[in-house]
Amino acid sequence: MSARSVFLFGTWTLQPDQEPDAEPVTYAMQCAVCGESSGPAEDFLDAQHWTFRHAGRNPSHHTYRELIRRPWRAWMDRPHGA
Repeated sequence: MSARSVFLFGTWTLQPDQEPDAEPVTYAMQCAVCGESSGPAEDFLDAQHWTFRHAGRNPSHHTYRELIRRPWRAWMDRPHGA
């Protein structure tokens, strides 16, 4: 017997996962000065409030990063030749 390969070609699609069972989108803020960060939250205001508290306790920390976790899903349309 010899080995045989089959190749299927198709177009992949990628989009944010909005299915009912998708993970939630979460937001966090990270201080670019010290690296400390808020915990992830589904409401951006939670992350924003953490930033204000952190800046209040650390007046020289002016720079922050927004960290967003957004679930995505990928699938292949009907493969060509299938």
